[in-house]
Amino acid sequence: MKDGASRRRARRIAIGTVVVLALAGMNGPWLYRFGSAKYHEYKINRPEYKADNGKWDVVEFPKDMRLNTIHAALLHTGKILLVAGSGNNQKNFDAKKFDTRLYDPVKKTIKKIPTPSDLFCTGHTQLANGNLLIAGGTKKYEKLKGDVTKAGGLMIVHNEDPDAPKTIKAGTRFTGKENGKTFVSDINITVDRAKKVFDPNTGKFLRNEPGIGRVYVEAQKSGVKYETGTQDNYRVQGLTGADARNVYGIAQKLALDKKDFQGIKDSYEFDPVAERYIKVDPMNEARWYPTLTTLSDGKVLSVSGLDEIGQLVPGKNEVYDPKTKKWTYLKDIRQFPTYPALFQMANGKIFYSGANAGYGPDNVGRKPGIWDLTTNKFQKIPGLSDANMMETANTVELPPAQDQKYMVIGGGGVGESKLSSKKTRIVDLKDAAPKFTDGPQLEKGTRYPQASVLPDDSVLVSGGSEDYRGRGDSNIHQARLYDARTNSFKRVADPLVGRNYHSGSLLLPDGRVLFFGSDSLYSDKANTKPGEFEQRIEIYTPPYLYRDSRPTLDGGEKTIRRGASATYKTEHASSIKTARLIRPSASTHVTDVDQTSIALDLKKSADSVTVTVPKNRSLVESGWYMLFVTDDQGTPSKAQWVHVP
Repeated sequence: MKDGASRRRARRIAIGTVVVLALAGMNGPWLYRFGSAKYHEYKINRPEYKADNGKWDVVEFPKDMRLNTIHAALLHTGKILLVAGSGNNQKNFDAKKFDTRLYDPVKKTIKKIPTPSDLFCTGHTQLANGNLLIAGGTKKYEKLKGDVTKAGGLMIVHNEDPDAPKTIKAGTRFTGKENGKTFVSDINITVDRAKKVFDPNTGKFLRNEPGIGRVYVEAQKSGVKYETGTQDNYRVQGLTGADARNVYGIAQKLALDKKDFQGIKDSYEFDPVAERYIKVDPMNEARWYPTLTTLSDGKVLSVSGLDEIGQLVPGKNEVYDPKTKKWTYLKDIRQFPTYPALFQMANGKIFYSGANAGYGPDNVGRKPGIWDLTTNKFQKIPGLSDANMMETANTVELPPAQDQKYMVIGGGGVGESKLSSKKTRIVDLKDAAPKFTDGPQLEKGTRYPQASVLPDDSVLVSGGSEDYRGRGDSNIHQARLYDARTNSFKRVADPLVGRNYHSGSLLLPDGRVLFFGSDSLYSDKANTKPGEFEQRIEIYTPPYLYRDSRPTLDGGEKTIRRGASATYKTEHASSIKTARLIRPSASTHVTDVDQTSIALDLKKSADSVTVTVPKNRSLVESGWYMLFVTDDQGTPSKAQWVHVP
């Protein structure tokens, strides 16, 4: 009797298994929706599924090697620089605990790199010699309203003396003429001399236009009674005679309101061979959340950021010369919000997509357009949909770069807004009168989407969140491949890890894509449990790497000049269809202006391919590139590193 019952039970289990497998074959999504984790794991590991959707894998670092990755860059050694600085952690900042790691995704080694200052929310770009330029970072963390104990804010210092600049030292006291309250400066500043203004027609002297300096000041003591409510003129203590008359401060409300982050001027080059930071000349302006964009001549433009007193840098843009290691101001002023998406175009002008990541008034420098650095003229580009939701949007140059088409993906409202956009917008900058048109929509409104250009000319778009910093458990576990030929998205395998603020992605030399970071405010739908920084690295293997074989690419020149050609051996010459030079990424805060994929002229022989680099210096900037060839099935080779001098 007992044996009969056991046999019947075994038969029922067997029948049930057959039914489950049958349902799995016919209705996998149904099982997934109803919680069949085991079936889901089975499904995503099937060869045919991976060949159509790709595969995600989590890379767990040893506990003592984990960090809050804010910035990442692929180096020409094949290693990845992962930069945290203080990692958005006040305790690390106070302890001067600043972190950098060097990760080798092939050998799977991780190395700690001494980090000289807080490179949290810095800017970066690849230099022609293969070094990574890093500029800016954090001088002081923000203080939220309620945590501020001393009233403070911005003091504008005026100098009406046309003969000499004036130095105001840290600790200088400013006393209001009307309110009688005293505030103390926290840094040394030099205020330019006054400028003499003459009538352009008669040459007659009209007036002195005061030199202007800006400094953060704070009340001497804590308490609400030291706040001010209106503008006042302030005497600068310690000055006598004419200086006491010529130099004065003007401040608006000095209060216990929220105080923003403050930036630093520090600049470094990271040497991938020596594997260390090298200090170079500091910027003229302190910058927190700046964008660095490489120019045609190899110099680097630095734009925007919060300065050493937490104010948006007032349009004072500057350029770094890698030869002299020094910074100089541009002669004209143009202001942008922080981390503006600024790309050099093939004609040498600068394209601003309107996307940005963070700080600045909602009516300053947010219109997209084309900026001519030589004339400072700005041609606005119309047609941008969801124009009020460009903060935390991603901008990517669509491949190949010769087409000069850009896509702006998702985004949200200014600040901590709940608004998020499903839109993608595409602009063709080769049009005589360029304008944005809508591309395919995302399924959900998406802040912080990551975007990486692949060697087959598709674009991987993944992650993000529906709300500011993933509030309400709103991370989006979805990924898509964009096909520019059909202007359409194809949904692929879902990422395992949610990614929002402080996240990014990098194309690797083997054709995979690495994802890092994420900094949720909360970890639950009710927004009651504080979030934890996502330290896991995740790597996506695209569908093209699950095909039977990939083309080989060996030998050849390591240096190719613009307009020159180089020949490489391959066992698959007859099937090779395209060749691309892809610049290695340097990514942070949905901003990766280094990323570009350049089509190369291609000639084939029986056992080799010859590629030719375009002559245009603005299109092909000097530096290291990954050279990929792709076959007629869209499968790429492993990259060869080549240098364009």
